This record gives sequence, C-alpha cells and structure tokens, in this order.
Amino acid sequence: MTSLARRMLLCAAALALGPAASAQPYPAKPLTFIVPFAAGSATDQLARALGQSITEQTQAAVVVENKAGASGMLAAQAAARAAPDGHTVLITTNTTQAANEHLYKKLPYDPVKDFAPVSGLGKGGQVLVVAADSPHKSVADLLAFAKKNPGKVSFGSGSSSSRVAGELFQQMGGVELLHVPYKSNPLAITDLLGGQIAMMITDTSTGVPQIKAGKLRALGVSTSKRLPMLPDVPTIDEAGVKGYDMGYWFAAYVPAQTPQPVVQRLNELLAVALKTPQIKAFFDTSGGEPFPTTPEQLAKFQLDETSKWGRVIKKAGIQPE
Repeated sequence: MTSLARRMLLCAAALALGPAASAQPYPAKPLTFIVPFAAGSATDQLARALGQSITEQTQAAVVVENKAGASGMLAAQAAARAAPDGHTVLITTNTTQAANEHLYKKLPYDPVKDFAPVSGLGKGGQVLVVAADSPHKSVADLLAFAKKNPGKVSFGSGSSSSRVAGELFQQMGGVELLHVPYKSNPLAITDLLGGQIAMMITDTSTGVPQIKAGKLRALGVSTSKRLPMLPDVPTIDEAGVKGYDMGYWFAAYVPAQTPQPVVQRLNELLAVALKTPQIKAFFDTSGGEPFPTTPEQLAKFQLDETSKWGRVIKKAGIQPE
C-alpha cells in the first residue's frame, strides 16, 4: 500500500470515529468559504453561487475569503488551521489537493491528513488552442509537425492544470515539445496571439472567448467527451491521442476532525446548491458540469487523481520547487 493510500485510510477512519452527533445545530454562525484564487476566478464564482444557495437554505451568511497566491498554498494552510466545526470551508481545485504535492518539495499543509473531504463540486475541461493563422488545422497536423521538429514546437501554461495537460499531451502523443511557463493563462494567451508560442491547453473560461472571436483555433478538448459549449471540437482522444483525458475539478473540504454529522449536513447543503439555476448557469458558461459526491467518494477520487498527476509530473521530469 502506498503512503498516500495509507493516509487516505487514516483520514477516512478519523472521519468515521467522529462524534455521533454535533453539539449544536449546524450552521450555528456565518460560514467562511476560503478560495485559493482571486476574486472573479472560476473557483471564486462557483464559491459565491454555492454560498448564495446555502444562505437561502439555512439563513446563515456565507463570506467568501479570497487568499490567492503560492499556488493555493496560503488558502489551504489557512483552512487547515481553522476550527474544525464546519464553519470554515475550503472551496478548491485539483491544484491544492492533487498537484501541489508533486510540484513542491514542502507544503505548509497535508492535502489528506489536514482535511475532511465533503463533496465534489464540479468538473471541467480545457481546450488545445493555436493562433487562428497557425498552419496547424488539427491535432494530427500538430503532432506530425512536432515529430519532424522535436523541441521546436512550444507550448505555454499559466497554471498547474494547463502545464500537466501539456506534458501529458506530449507524452501520449510521442512528441518533444518546449514548455514556456507563465504566471497566468491569460498572459500565455497574449503570447500565443502574438506568435511567441505555438500552442497551449487552457481553461475554457480563458480560451473560449478568443475562439468565439476568431482569434484562436480550437483543435481539441482535454476531457473524454466533447464540451457542450464547443460541440464541433473533437476530444483530443478522438483527434488521435487515444486515451487522453486531463480535466480539472472543484471540491469542498473542511478541517480534519470536523464532526461527521457536520460534514454530512454540509454535504447535503452543497448537493442542493449544485442543482440550482445559478450553478447551472455557471457551468453552462464555463464549460463544466456539476460533480456531487459523498465524502467517501471524494476521498477515493482525490487518491486516484493525486496518483495520476504524480505519474505525469514524474514522467515529465518536472522537479519539485
């Protein structure tokens, strides 16, 4: 059994041993949703929509606290150190809970031991884009050129999801690409439009407006099925890289040792929230879909995703910072 699997089992056991009932009604005071990214980001938009629904269900206020920076580590650390009473919730993504463990030598939090999983919230896809005037009309074109010109096709990335998606593309496509890092995906898009890089795999929120405006050409989407907002764009799997699947996800966590009844009640509140019109509108415009789970299902999903990200990162030779 891997160390990660052991940690997952210990986390599940601790959750199961929680008090049989919470000491007081929940929520008993305003909730704080800690978000690892800036106001206006996709995670922030989702957190605010969820908070609105929980307020409508319970009359309890929900405050969204944005703690951007350090690849989400500041927010995750703050959430991990909060009182384990269910009133501080980390609304986060694969960045803090699956990728950072493999990208950094030392984290100020443990993605497993420091948290009790509550629920998956959503899944989304990314899109492989080139400039509108690029000679590459398809994934096959791009791969053929890259195979003839190893190391000469550059790809940009401004997030861990974008970076790992690009690394997996070159691994599964059997090509050697040149990675160019950026502080954010919009900055990478700017250079893609300017011809400084050849391609990137970006989040739909950043890429789709440029695609709709005719400035970028979409060659494939990163998920195993097509995105409703880009119905004519094949999956990268369909386009020739068989088995390719690398999306991103949102999930909710509370500090470890939060009583199990509180975790379950929050799970129920979030399940209702994920069915509301405002959440549907969020996913319709961002290219994702709701992803409700039980706490146990989220723990298993996180384990699988962490292993997957670790394999890609290790094979890519990415050295932890």
